[in-house]
Amino acid sequence: MTPNLAWGVLSSLGVCLSFLLLAPPCHGGKILVFPVDGSHWVNMKILMDELHARGHSLTVIRASNSWYITEESPLYDSITVREDHAFDTFFDAYLEKHMKAQREKASALTFFRLTQQFMSMISEAHLLSCQMVSRLLDDQDVVKGLKDAQYDMLLTDPAIAGGVVLAKYLQLPLVLNVRWITSGEGHFAIAPSPLSYIPVPGSGFTDEMNFIQRVKNVLFYSIILYQQWFLVGPSYDALCEKHIEGGCDVISLLQDADIWLFRSDFVFDFPRPTMPNVVYMGGFQCRPAQPLPSELEDFVQSAGEHGVVIMSLGTLVNTLPSDIAEEIASVFAKIPQKVIWNYRGERPSTLGNNTLLVKWMPQKDLLGHPQTRVFVAHGGTNGVQEAIYHGTPVVGIPLFFDQHDNLLRLQERGAAKILELPDLNGPNFHQTLKEVLHNPSYRQNIQKLSRLHRDTPLKPMDSAIFWLEFVMRNKGAPHLRTQAYRMPWYSYYCVDVLMLLLASGGLLLVSTAALLRLLCCRGRRTTKTKLQ
Repeated sequence: MTPNLAWGVLSSLGVCLSFLLLAPPCHGGKILVFPVDGSHWVNMKILMDELHARGHSLTVIRASNSWYITEESPLYDSITVREDHAFDTFFDAYLEKHMKAQREKASALTFFRLTQQFMSMISEAHLLSCQMVSRLLDDQDVVKGLKDAQYDMLLTDPAIAGGVVLAKYLQLPLVLNVRWITSGEGHFAIAPSPLSYIPVPGSGFTDEMNFIQRVKNVLFYSIILYQQWFLVGPSYDALCEKHIEGGCDVISLLQDADIWLFRSDFVFDFPRPTMPNVVYMGGFQCRPAQPLPSELEDFVQSAGEHGVVIMSLGTLVNTLPSDIAEEIASVFAKIPQKVIWNYRGERPSTLGNNTLLVKWMPQKDLLGHPQTRVFVAHGGTNGVQEAIYHGTPVVGIPLFFDQHDNLLRLQERGAAKILELPDLNGPNFHQTLKEVLHNPSYRQNIQKLSRLHRDTPLKPMDSAIFWLEFVMRNKGAPHLRTQAYRMPWYSYYCVDVLMLLLASGGLLLVSTAALLRLLCCRGRRTTKTKLQ
């Protein structure tokens, strides 16, 4: 070997050694993941991408008929459970009925029908999940493999809580990627939630309620309790009774989770009490905009000074009723802006030359593009948080689930305008779109939210990863869990203490009255004796 070559090899080795010494140590953990399909999988996969990049090994439990969770992936290994029920067909039928009912005149009957349809769909989803977990636990070979793998942690989305029961069965530390649980919004199961100023999802209220709204808020909460106790809870109770020694209930299992990675923050949500094991990671999926594909960039730039409007109704809504799609297309054709519309239905006959229909679009990159003026959206959590991150005002068309509540939080802060489905026609849509496009307050307000969201000591993703690795390093985080959940209700609310104090006070009053009466009687007898 020549001296120059030897020197070159030594230099290369030195550089490599320097990088190794400077790089942080990586202790890869083994993580079992029980996700929820659909849009929930989108943000779970983003979290898994980061875990995989940091050297952790991932195994995903999926149903054989999964919409988006593939069996083969360079990111994870998979365990597939046979599932014959076509839930996508069931959901499409629900969505069609739901939108039809929404467009009817608002009445108590319409509200009852919408609530009944929602509860029926949710109950079916939870029942199918419980049956899937039961089939998994009935397979002794799969169970043996899960136990032998010696996972460090189970990560799950508790909107469908099969993973929570599985964590209990395998005795694994549990981390929740959460905003929704089996009975609604997660905070209601883990933190004090006074109904006087904390609006129940679906109520359409803010944190400032008058007396009538507070009455309605309590009634909405009673619907959630009914859903948990009578519709959802029994499916999980049966699963626990079959597979968990001594049984269990799903709310207690949720409360025993080590860390709640909460997909929200208080730039977006209303202030409320919380707990030390709740880690807020709202917008964790957001990132700076990347360059657009060349043909899309050319289309965006062709808009000139007028800019671009983008529209997407998320991953679950394939089409709109044809008459609504025609109305929307006709309005888009009238505006000077260019439009990119994520739409998979039949091409509207009123579509203008300024509108580009796509079956997929790089939403985050478009929201962060300087040419984008307005985001027409259904109000899903991911899209709303991405709009906040990039500072793009929103025209909201809520369709189902939490979407109205999400958009309401933006509208209350002057960053969005909501257009309900029953009011969605050409003139109303045109007026709403023009208002958000041309009133600068909408852009100013959402850019203020964007600045607040970004002004944090730690990025939401970094915070989430730290706590995931914390749980693996320390085999859980029981020191962050309150013991209040184990108290009976009368102890939690100090009813027993209040009764003791009332009884003591009552006894003291009775004793004092008896003593005074005795003294008065004795005084009268003494006076009478002296007079005689």
